[in-house]
Amino acid sequence: MLIAGDIGGTKTDLAIYSPESGPHAPLAQTTFHSADYPSLQAMVAEFLVKVNMTVDVASFDVAGPVINGHAKTTNLPWVLDEGTLAHELKLKAAHLLNDLEAVARAVPALRAEEMITITKGEPVANGPIAIIAPGTGLGESFLTWDSAEYIAHGSEGGHSDFAPTDALQIRLLQYMLPRFGHVGVERVCSGIGVPNLYEFLRDEENMAERPESARSIASAKDHTKAIVEAALDPQHPSDLCLATVDLLVSILASEAGNLALKVLATGGVYLAGGVALHLLKFLQEPQFVEIFTRKGRFKDLMEQIPIHVITTRAALLGAATFGLQSLNTVKKRDEEKASLAAV
Repeated sequence: MLIAGDIGGTKTDLAIYSPESGPHAPLAQTTFHSADYPSLQAMVAEFLVKVNMTVDVASFDVAGPVINGHAKTTNLPWVLDEGTLAHELKLKAAHLLNDLEAVARAVPALRAEEMITITKGEPVANGPIAIIAPGTGLGESFLTWDSAEYIAHGSEGGHSDFAPTDALQIRLLQYMLPRFGHVGVERVCSGIGVPNLYEFLRDEENMAERPESARSIASAKDHTKAIVEAALDPQHPSDLCLATVDLLVSILASEAGNLALKVLATGGVYLAGGVALHLLKFLQEPQFVEIFTRKGRFKDLMEQIPIHVITTRAALLGAATFGLQSLNTVKKRDEEKASLAAV
């Protein structure tokens, strides 16, 4: 049996899988408030007691880089190590992977109903695939074909430099530089970036906000959520919030195109993350694809690249997919040991 988990600073999803059920059908699943636990081990131990199940292998994805089986969570005081997890949880193997690497591993396993196509393009069989995920931060990863299967690659591309593409975005960069020194694309293309765009348009571009909307956003615990909700209000959408969302979508389209060029994503580009889902109707407007393909002499190539939005919990699916492969390897190893012992 496998336990897989999607570890987040706010919440962690844990689930149990068997080879027979596969990665789409967990036998048990629970969401935990991450900060309530001193460690991942404590959370996992409680979950296993609760569901009364025994597992052999673990596979967890985490925001941030995983180096030599070791990771430190960005927004939790947890230090994670594969060897320590396996020892303390009495497992045959434990694996850690970057959350966007997990999303990448989910892509080949996606079912048609788990994604929405923005543009069909003309995909190349076994071509590289790019993944970009605007959530709280901005994650990026990609897949390459190795003659038998897709291999997932993590990255920290969301922290690369923001590259403005028009006069408005140049002014945005000039506004952001004194505040942050380095303006990574995540600062303007993610959940944490939305308030920066809103404040820039309000304070530097002198866009007015209705007093009631301004009060509602200022008093909200989650400013990003309040801004997006005000933009999507069917009765009285905020012009400033709509402009904020338009700017965000424009930057996202350009960055998705940049990533597609860097990995030559002829197999497609997949968008994941909560921001992409909340702004789906904006991604489906012609402006998104127009900006995505606006790459000069490579416009014709860009028009051939399919774009999809993932609608399922891809990180957990990817962690489970990887974990079940590991479980199969462990099972084969145990069978070989038993066979040798019987000789």
